[in-house]
Amino acid sequence: MDASTSYTLYAERRARVAAQLGDGGIAIIPTAPERQRNRDSDFLYRHDSYFYYLSGFTEPNAWLVITAEGHTTLFCQPKDLEREIWDGIRLGPQAAPETLGVDEAFSVAELETRLPRLLENRHTVWYPFATHTGLESRVDGWLQKVRARVRFGALCPETQRDLCSVLDEMRLVKDAHELAIMRRAAQISARAHIRAMQRSAAMLRAGQDVREYHLDAELLHEFRQHGSQYPAYGSIVAAGANACVLHYRADTAPIRDGELVLIDAGCELDGYASDITRTFPANGRFSGPQRALYDLVLASQHAAVAATRAGARFVDPHDATVKVLAQGLLDLGLLDKNKVGGVDDVIAKRSYFPFYMHRTGHWLGMDVHDCGSYVEPSEVGQVSERQDPLSGETIKDRPSRVLRPGMVLTIEPGLYVRPTEGVPEAFWNIGIRIEDDAVVTDGECELITRDVPVEADAIEALMRG
Repeated sequence: MDASTSYTLYAERRARVAAQLGDGGIAIIPTAPERQRNRDSDFLYRHDSYFYYLSGFTEPNAWLVITAEGHTTLFCQPKDLEREIWDGIRLGPQAAPETLGVDEAFSVAELETRLPRLLENRHTVWYPFATHTGLESRVDGWLQKVRARVRFGALCPETQRDLCSVLDEMRLVKDAHELAIMRRAAQISARAHIRAMQRSAAMLRAGQDVREYHLDAELLHEFRQHGSQYPAYGSIVAAGANACVLHYRADTAPIRDGELVLIDAGCELDGYASDITRTFPANGRFSGPQRALYDLVLASQHAAVAATRAGARFVDPHDATVKVLAQGLLDLGLLDKNKVGGVDDVIAKRSYFPFYMHRTGHWLGMDVHDCGSYVEPSEVGQVSERQDPLSGETIKDRPSRVLRPGMVLTIEPGLYVRPTEGVPEAFWNIGIRIEDDAVVTDGECELITRDVPVEADAIEALMRG
C-alpha cells in the first residue's frame, strides 16, 4: 500500500471514531510504553494495537487525541539528534501532519500542559479502560486541572466512557487491507511450520540429537526471512508428553523417534497476527494410536469449519467440534459408555472435559487473541442461567455473536491424554491440536493457513521430502 492510500485508511478510521463520540466528545489514545527487560536493556518494542489502528505510527511515547468534530492531535517524541544516534530516527511533530494525516502535532513534553486545555468545555472524555496502567489516574489529573479553571468559565467533562466499546467493534470486521496482510502472515507461518516438520524428520533420519529449540529456531528463521517483525506470541514447541501442557514453551526437551510434536506458532506481520497449530510425528510416520486420535481431531475440525459461515453463531463451530470429539472418545474407548452414557450424556455432563478443556477458537487480528465481544450486541439483554455440571457454578449465558463477513477467527480443536486410570495406555501422553485461521464469508469460510498440510497422509508425504 502506497503512502497516500495509508494516509487515507487511517484518516477514515479516525473519522469513524469521531462520528461515535457524541456532541462534545473527545478521545485519548496512548501507545504502549517501553518496558525494561533488565539493566540498561529494554524488551523489543511493540506499539499499542488501538493506537496503531488509528495512526499507523509505531514510535513509542506517543498519544492521539480525537474530537467529535474530527480534529486529530498527535503528541510524539521531538527530534533529538543525540537520542536519534542511539535509538533511531524520529518522525517528530513537524513532519507528523503531512506524513500521518493528523491535523496538528506537538512534542510529548507538552502533553501535560496542552491536554487539559483540549479537555476544556468537552462533555465526555473517552479512553480505553483497563488497558494502560495508570491511565485513569492521568485522566483524573488532567480533569483536576480543568476544574481549577472553572472560575474562568471552563467546563469540565461530566462523563467518562470506554473507547474500547467503539474500537473493538471496528476492529472485529477486517477490511481488505487488513485481510491482505493477514493472508501474507499466514503464508509465512505456514512455511515456518513446514520447515520445522522437515527439519525434525531429517535430523532423526541422520541420527542427530533433536531438541525442541532446534525446531523453534526454524520457525524464527522463516518468520524473519520473509519480513515478519516478530512472533505473534511465544511459540509452543512441545515434544511427547509436553504437548499435554496447553501453554508449554519451546525448551530443551529431546524430540524422540516415535513421539508426536505439537507446534503452535505464528508470525506477526505489519501489526497483524497469524496463529497455526500442527501436530506431527517426529520421524514422519504416525503410529496406530496416534493416527486414530489425529484423525478424530481432524474430523472435529472439519465439522467446525463447515459450521463457520456468515449468519452462524460464534459458538456453533465449538458445538460441532464437541459433538464429533464426544462420539470419538466413546468409539476409541477413552470414555466408557457404561459409565458416562451416550454422546448426548457426554456433552451434557461435559465428560469430555479431561481430554478437551478449551474453546475451539478466538478472534484473530492485530492481537493473537483479538478484541471484540463474543456476545451478540443486539441480544446482550437476553440472559439465561445454568449450572455447570463439573464445578456447580451458576453460569449466565447470553446469545453468542452472529458471524459476519470479514470477521477472522481460529478453529483449533484438540485432545490431550494424560496417564489416567481407565484410559487405554496406548493413548497416554498424546497431545494433539490442529489450528487454522478462518475468514468468515457469505459461503464457506476461507482458511488462510492451509499452505501447511493438515491431512495425516499429506503430513507424512511432506516429511519424507
